Amino acid sequence: MTVLDTVTRRRPNPSAPEQSAGAVSEEGLVRLPTATVDAVGEISKKRRSLSRFRGLERLVGVVLLVAGWQVASSAGWLSPRVLAGPSTVATVGWDLVRDGTLFTALWASLQRVLWGLGLGVPIGVLLALVSGLTRLGDDLVDANIQMLRFVPIIGLQPLLILWLGLGETAKISLIVLGVIFPIYVNTSLAIKSLDPGYRELSTVVGLSRGGLIRRVIIPGALPGFLVGLRLAAAVAWLLLVFAEQLNAHSGIGYLMIRAQTFFQTDVIVVCLVVYAVLGLISDGLIRALDRRVLRWLPGR
Repeated sequence: MTVLDTVTRRRPNPSAPEQSAGAVSEEGLVRLPTATVDAVGEISKKRRSLSRFRGLERLVGVVLLVAGWQVASSAGWLSPRVLAGPSTVATVGWDLVRDGTLFTALWASLQRVLWGLGLGVPIGVLLALVSGLTRLGDDLVDANIQMLRFVPIIGLQPLLILWLGLGETAKISLIVLGVIFPIYVNTSLAIKSLDPGYRELSTVVGLSRGGLIRRVIIPGALPGFLVGLRLAAAVAWLLLVFAEQLNAHSGIGYLMIRAQTFFQTDVIVVCLVVYAVLGLISDGLIRALDRRVLRWLPGR
């Protein structure tokens, strides 16, 4: 239970005498009529049903796009050297799955992204806490981060090669740098946007500095942090393409570079589809986490 959880709702006991709307129980909690609670439950069910239906509707556009792509390829409007058709891409993708090439490349790329997120996210959160909790930290950290985040990450690639060589360290460092900025910006903004009343309330109830961070700052900054995490995951997959061009011998990006050498547009499209699917999966996982940990927010 956090300081932000200031409203508690309980369903009335069926055996208790009927109370009017807004009646206060012995525990000091507002009791809602049973009919009101049931109506809210029905509305929630309808919202979930409409959400699933809308998800199916969104797939219609994707199906139409793929169908049009296949028609253009079968009719000869698209040359295989320019862009292979969906059926060819599916066949090549299945061949890559059967011989293990795709899974090997996928595992190598996944490790790089996980390392980048695993290092970049804590660094971004730590910098946001330092900047958001003290004026001195804000003066020392925020200006530097705001300046550096406008430097193109890809432009740092030559420096990373000079400093770290062509090994895995340079590839992962590129992803880490890209992840830090969206995490920092969104988390720092969420901390600074917290209602000052919460801090005053924590002082009144006698929370220590650690209690303030644990029970007020972190819960209040969670929405902004999760937005930054979604952006960071997208940036990580984007930078992976460039990172795997640094003398890589494995990974999805390596397959794309090799396919480019031999004009294999079908393999390139397979790799792009894999990137897109991985991005959707990671974004879906973060959204599920968002719904789970932010259930206390109105509208969740």
